[in-house]
Amino acid sequence: MFDLGWTELMVIGVVALIVVGPKDLPGMFRTVGQFVGKAKGMARDFSRAMNDAADEAGVSDVQKTIKAATRPLNTAMDEVKKSTDSFTKQTMESGKPKLDPARQEKADKIAQKSAEVATARKAEEAKAAEAAAKPAPKPAAKPAAAKKPAAKPAAAKKPAAKAAKAPAKPAAKPAKKPTSTAATKAASKTTAKAKDKA
Repeated sequence: MFDLGWTELMVIGVVALIVVGPKDLPGMFRTVGQFVGKAKGMARDFSRAMNDAADEAGVSDVQKTIKAATRPLNTAMDEVKKSTDSFTKQTMESGKPKLDPARQEKADKIAQKSAEVATARKAEEAKAAEAAAKPAPKPAAKPAAAKKPAAKPAAAKKPAAKAAKAPAKPAAKPAKKPTSTAATKAASKTTAKAKDKA
């Protein structure tokens, strides 16, 4: 009637409990229930009175005559539907018109060629997918990067004070992913510094 769900009713009940109090709440709900019952009864009486008035005025008789007048139209429509149904059934059963044998042979050849082309294309796509999947594992490049720190022990023979300063720079560079040009530049710099200091 009011389109309230259980959650809304619970919220209303909690608010009523807070506002009215636990002593007077059952009495209040009882009076609200009685009021709602009286309102529903009045609505039922009103609709019953309106139906009785319509019956006395002859509205039901008018409705019956209108229905009786429209029945022939409905029966005529039923006949039209039956005839269209039979026509559609006949056309559906007949199916597609058959081709001449020569044309049918050409159509079969075309269908066969298109099937062959489709299977060849799918095979090529599968080969391309396999080829694309194979080069994906490239962890072999990382061991080459691991070889570069092996060149640094030559620079580690420096005195302790200089050795503490030198590893700070190269230590920052290996943390990044070195590209091939950056790696060669860094290697040439470290070897040049090692030669100068030695």
